[in-house]
Amino acid sequence: MVQDAANFGGSAPEYYDRLLGNAQFKLFGRDLAGRIPQRPGGALLEIACGTGIVTRALRERLAPEVPLVATDISRAMLDYAQARHADLRGVEWKEADATRLPFGDGAFGAVVCAFGIMFFPDRELGMREARRVLRKSGRFLFNVWDGLENNPHGRANAAVMDELFPGDAEMTFAAMAYGYNDRKAIGAALQASGFGEVRFEAVRLPVELPSARDYATGQMRGTPRGMLVEKKGRTIDEVIDKVAAALAKVGGERPFRVQAQALVVEATAA
Repeated sequence: MVQDAANFGGSAPEYYDRLLGNAQFKLFGRDLAGRIPQRPGGALLEIACGTGIVTRALRERLAPEVPLVATDISRAMLDYAQARHADLRGVEWKEADATRLPFGDGAFGAVVCAFGIMFFPDRELGMREARRVLRKSGRFLFNVWDGLENNPHGRANAAVMDELFPGDAEMTFAAMAYGYNDRKAIGAALQASGFGEVRFEAVRLPVELPSARDYATGQMRGTPRGMLVEKKGRTIDEVIDKVAAALAKVGGERPFRVQAQALVVEATAA
């Protein structure tokens, strides 16, 4: 999955930012950033920053003197983010694998990751790395989608993939993106990784775009999914049509709007 996550070349970052970013990251990212103290006891590290939408919310939240390091495994995403947010001051952009962070022990007062940890190839290793670079009592804050049952846009997408690619494990995006929300398992993994107190909160916010087709296009052209679709012998436009039709049934064709639910997790470094 690291390889897939890094494969955001070509026009993918633009589609991701303009369509998926506007739909998913602005409101949920603002919610996440608002939970961080303005002075978190040291520098702040963002993992899997993507095109920088949450980075901007974090920078605007933090006190001016607090350093912010924004990382992503994809060089293409980082380049896009840095150009897109060239006006931001006090941000260091750095290519980094979340499971092998290039920072010293205790280098940060807080670590934040928006909708990224479910894609780590080894989540517990990512948690241990987050703990390693945190100071004692530092905060690890992240969110994940809170199950297909709470996210109609995810269910609609998953149903189309199941119909087009039955039994194909490589195409079960929903299991990865929406299936990592077991509070007990996440809490146990965090505690095994060196965290003490762990808190969970379900947050419900709208996901909206001018059209269902916009959202479907973002899913297919703004992520590595499009390449997988073509690898399996389907055209991207064909799949976009089918996903857009399914999304329209749950959120309307134009505009598209659904209530989505994320699980916010906050852990304190023991």
